[in-house]
Amino acid sequence: MAITFSQSVSLEKFLKLPETKPASEYINGEIIQKPMPKGRHSRLQGKLCTVINEIVEARKIAYAFPELRCTFGGRSIVPDVTVFLWEHISFSEDGEVPDDFKRYPDWTIEILSPEQKPNKVIGNILHCLSHGCQLGWFLDPDDSSILVFLPGQQPQLLQGSDRLPILGSIELELTASQVFGWLKMGK
Repeated sequence: MAITFSQSVSLEKFLKLPETKPASEYINGEIIQKPMPKGRHSRLQGKLCTVINEIVEARKIAYAFPELRCTFGGRSIVPDVTVFLWEHISFSEDGEVPDDFKRYPDWTIEILSPEQKPNKVIGNILHCLSHGCQLGWFLDPDDSSILVFLPGQQPQLLQGSDRLPILGSIELELTASQVFGWLKMGK
């Protein structure tokens, strides 16, 4: 179960607090600790990052980060996977990736854990979209479905052989079945 701290604190004060494990998020003035990821969640998160980065990193198109803190629009959230287009990553002068991301991701992916409330997680996806994010995925491993969010459109519930929308600059084709097929490691 996610832990909510009732003490009201400003975003600036929250950002000065030590990081927690699992990560805490700052949403609407509240500090909410995310649940500890379990097996299916970790597998999907790791595989999504690997598959996306195999296509985009060498060509400097984008990069998929696991559990990256993003602070923008009055919130500080830690989506399960964030994808940033290369030109939106503020590299240091020596080319290193920055520690702080004060921007919305171009693509945000959330994977529902058994202890999470779906509307809270979807709320973070909607927050990202309202600030400029181009694509949001909400994966539910229990029913092998992916709720897809695109700016200004109704969400789409995709399952089975439904092709998943990807950021336009990323040459990747995936279906919901392929994504959830990654969970079958033992066969």
